[in-house]
Amino acid sequence: MARNSETSVAVDGRRVRLTNLDKVLYPATGTTKAEVIAYYSEIAPVMLPHCSGRPATRKRWVNGVGTEDDPGQVFFTKNLDSGTPDWVVRAELTHSDHTNVYPLVGDRATLVWLAQMAALEIHVPQWRFDSAGRPRNPDRIVFDLDPGPGIELAQVAQVARFVREVLSGMGMDAVPVTSGSKGIHVYAALPGVHTSSQISDLAKELARSLEADHPDLVVSEMAKAKRVGKVFIDWSQNHSNKTTVAPYSLRGRHHPTVAVPRTWDELAEKDLRHLDLTEVPALVAERGDPMAALESVAHSTDTAGGHGPDRLTAYRAKRDAARTPEPVPHAAPPEVTEPVFVIQEHDASRLHWDLRLAHEGVLVSWALPKGVPTDPAGNHLAVQTEDHPMEYLTFHGSIPRGEYGAGEMTIWDTGTYDLEKWREGKEVIVTLTGADGGGLAGSVGRSARFALIRTGRRDGDDNHWLIHLMKPPGPAPNGMTADGGGRVPKDGSPGRVSPARAGRAVSASAEAPTPGTRITTTPPPRPASAQALPNHTRTAGPPTTASAKARDRVGGSTSAARSAAPPLPMLATLGSPVDVPDGPGWALEMKWDGMRAVAVVDRDADPVVRLWARSGRDITATFPELAALTDAVSVERAVLDGEIVALDAGGRPDFADLQPRMQATNPREIAAAAARRPVHLMLFDVLEVDGTELLDQRYDDRRAALETVVDAPAGGIVQVPPVFDGDLDAAVEASLAWNLEGVVAKRRDSRYLPGRRASSWIKIKHTRTQDVVVGGWRPGQGGRTGQVGSLLAGVFDDDGALHYVGRVGSGFTAAETSAWVREFTSTARDRSPFEEVPALDARDAHWLEPTRVGEVAFGEWTPTGRLRHPRWRGWRPDLDPATVRRNG
Repeated sequence: MARNSETSVAVDGRRVRLTNLDKVLYPATGTTKAEVIAYYSEIAPVMLPHCSGRPATRKRWVNGVGTEDDPGQVFFTKNLDSGTPDWVVRAELTHSDHTNVYPLVGDRATLVWLAQMAALEIHVPQWRFDSAGRPRNPDRIVFDLDPGPGIELAQVAQVARFVREVLSGMGMDAVPVTSGSKGIHVYAALPGVHTSSQISDLAKELARSLEADHPDLVVSEMAKAKRVGKVFIDWSQNHSNKTTVAPYSLRGRHHPTVAVPRTWDELAEKDLRHLDLTEVPALVAERGDPMAALESVAHSTDTAGGHGPDRLTAYRAKRDAARTPEPVPHAAPPEVTEPVFVIQEHDASRLHWDLRLAHEGVLVSWALPKGVPTDPAGNHLAVQTEDHPMEYLTFHGSIPRGEYGAGEMTIWDTGTYDLEKWREGKEVIVTLTGADGGGLAGSVGRSARFALIRTGRRDGDDNHWLIHLMKPPGPAPNGMTADGGGRVPKDGSPGRVSPARAGRAVSASAEAPTPGTRITTTPPPRPASAQALPNHTRTAGPPTTASAKARDRVGGSTSAARSAAPPLPMLATLGSPVDVPDGPGWALEMKWDGMRAVAVVDRDADPVVRLWARSGRDITATFPELAALTDAVSVERAVLDGEIVALDAGGRPDFADLQPRMQATNPREIAAAAARRPVHLMLFDVLEVDGTELLDQRYDDRRAALETVVDAPAGGIVQVPPVFDGDLDAAVEASLAWNLEGVVAKRRDSRYLPGRRASSWIKIKHTRTQDVVVGGWRPGQGGRTGQVGSLLAGVFDDDGALHYVGRVGSGFTAAETSAWVREFTSTARDRSPFEEVPALDARDAHWLEPTRVGEVAFGEWTPTGRLRHPRWRGWRPDLDPATVRRNG
């Protein structure tokens, strides 16, 4: 790349302009700006927790560090200039005669931008800002061990061990950092209840004590004349105005050395030395960050003061975990937070809405008495409240009477945000992108740009802000544009909408799956540990419909006509790990996210392979590629039970990819789809072999027969996934690691009960799902005008009544919701098919014949029998509406 070239790159959603990437910043090693940028980008995940929330002072070598004979010019920079990107988070620090505006280095994009500015060294204090922009008490103490003339690094390491010993006696764990310059830094976490002056005085006394104990090696006075042949313990960097080079920062020396956190074993090595940017990422990848535990301790301290390092102190002080269902975690996480938000409708003593933005490991929160503004011409009051834990992102429910914030809380909207500006305690500008059917979509558009501006003191308080709906400046961040229009309630409030919760975005810095856990077309090898699981004594229920009873062949007869439909598949009961206690009686299988099917292979029939859905419908023509089952079965006739799945590029089941295959009817389209992306058949049971029914045989015996009858090579279209031989906890962990739907525990002595949902099979899902009958729809608003806005869903009871369970407003695409308007005309009806529907949901509803089944994911059942935060997963043409029952 030419010296004066420039480019613009996307870094975790931010645009960063890069120039002169081939400029040499370290002449001794030829290290270029591009290599410096690459280092900071790679080391960001471990470096950022040690910098976030702290004002960053930078040392810039615009033309490089130079040589020993001709050192490069260094610029010591505190204030941000006018060229700083707006999205760089910043905070103001007022001194006696001036105010500085510092960057807060809490994301990878800011690190990359600083490297572009040739800010090789980043220095931070031992304290952080709170969300109101106020300095907190220090959360760590540091000792800078500087070798005097005649002292080697190994002797500095010895003094570091002296410091460790003293701190250990005070109950504090210390972490050493080879500074990348001359000496070693030693850090320890603090509870945050003491001021910087108090900690500085403590550090001074400890340094003097160490000097008294080791006068031949340690000096605590700053006079350079006294440092010869000794290690100077610089305690002064604990003062609130002092900074220390940040862990993992580069140094502006002749070689690109790094301030690296080390283990105490590493510090004891004979060849101890300073490391450079080519060595550090590999070392971190091998053994992690030794300083991570220190940050965890600093953030987990439950302090009584409002300025301690734990941002949840004020939150916890107002709540009793034994009396409120709200999450009350012991610690605020130190890690960098994804840009997500939630707006909760809070029907407390006064109805209001709570806006919460994830920032620095917590949800920075504002109460909006009148909701989000829906008109740029009018602003709404926003009152900043205490920071909330990240777990609050999904909280909904009733806060008991007498508790802080008592009342009903629901999720009004949730999603991700793009940061345009964040000045701690002063101003925040973000573009919120909510759920498809969320409150934003129903009032100002699914994506909307807001400014939060602190208005100063009002009525003796300083927590009053205003929130302003901004007009989108052309394309919004990341190329998004805010949706316009939307229905606005007369009172200007956002309205009482309870949308489904959108999925949280995954940051670009998220770690890739651990090698060896990635799914291929067969699950990874089974763990060696093996303990079977016990009996569970819940009784099996009856068949769900008369048609199911008619097709329920539970006897051992071998006289069934070959042309007849096979038995309906046996169903598992939804449960949890507590339903499968430890014991020897259970087998564990992975749960596949697909379409249940019973397959019949009959070499005397045409076609040889036929497939039936759970509803009893023949689906052979829908999946022509599964004719490959012929080659996998070694007998003349077999009836097999399994799951049809669509696998993504990583070999993981993807129910969305299966949807178009399940609904396809055109033979030409089916053939093309089968050739382009064939489905797979995962088999887990056998019901008949060459005319002998196995329904009354034990699970273990049927499983042995299955593995004998089916010869399915790994990676083929037809597979027999192995039974998991570990305990339940290990199986659940494996299912999560492999990104599967859950686990099915099957009693080893269980017989096969066609068409029945039995407690001898327990399914444990990571996400709750429910089959629902769609009996109506409501038109969309705003950006969804002319489309389906939400589906009205229900489930049947055993008496055949269809009970309303709620409306589903997210999880579909615009193409689907537009097509449904046309599709639904053929099944329209005048009256509701449900037993009861709230007036609010029935107000503008279009009713449908209850002939179609869909599947939703949801949070939980409400006490009134409604689905909490349902999200559409897709149609289930394989299911008979009459069989749809509530799952627990």
